[in-house]
Amino acid sequence: MTFDTPQRRPRRLTEPTRPSAGFTLIELMIVVAVIAILASIAYPSYTRYVQEARRTDAMSALNSVAGQLERCYTVSSDYTDDGSGAACVTFPVTSDEEFYQVTASDGAGNGTVPGVSSYILKATPQAPQDTDSCGNFTLNHQGLRSPDGCW
Repeated sequence: MTFDTPQRRPRRLTEPTRPSAGFTLIELMIVVAVIAILASIAYPSYTRYVQEARRTDAMSALNSVAGQLERCYTVSSDYTDDGSGAACVTFPVTSDEEFYQVTASDGAGNGTVPGVSSYILKATPQAPQDTDSCGNFTLNHQGLRSPDGCW
């Protein structure tokens, strides 16, 4: 009894030995490593950008409140009264993005409202954020700002 076996043509050396139906584990590991490297470079840049944006919120709030107080002083020569007996600004003031809260004191740093002829405004961080480098921002009636490296 003879079995007829179909004739197969000889395989070329350039043909793959197995069909490529997907990725190998090593290829997948290389892609994951590349993504991890890119993420480790991008994440610090992103967090620095977020910190700077939040600092801008503090500066904007301080300048806005200082502008309101200066308008009151122009009208009534007093930072506490708008000329009609009402307070110029009701403290504490929350910044637009709600990352900082602005409080005031007299020029000597006492009390919770601006003084008649001077004030110190202080923006305190409210949301969880990096406070190591800048922390609180201050602005006084003479336009002096601190901390210096953060403005």
